[in-house]
Amino acid sequence: METDGRLPSGQPLGDAITQVDTETNSAPAYYMINCAHPSHFRHVLTEDHYWLGRIKGVRSNASKKSHAELDEAEELDRGDLSEFGESNAELKKVLPNLHIFGGCCGTDHYHVAEICKHMHG
Repeated sequence: METDGRLPSGQPLGDAITQVDTETNSAPAYYMINCAHPSHFRHVLTEDHYWLGRIKGVRSNASKKSHAELDEAEELDRGDLSEFGESNAELKKVLPNLHIFGGCCGTDHYHVAEICKHMHG
């Protein structure tokens, strides 16, 4: 996902999920959001649509930078650990079937531990 909450093609997330489900008779077991900081897509998860229930996993980036900025960076951006954990845990409030959490670009076991800390105290 890009920083505007859309796929690299420009297609909105909900439209992409709906299209795949329509064309495959809902064949995918579930969907995951990958390679984006939660702040990049949280704003598109605001309305009550069926496709929100189809998202069961998130693998978030540590950084809030765009893919282009990350590609040009000379140092790894680990982001803010606490904010990362909190923003991932907050996704559970809007994604009722979210059960898979992980990290993508710039993350390590400390990031995953932060998600757990914010999910379970």
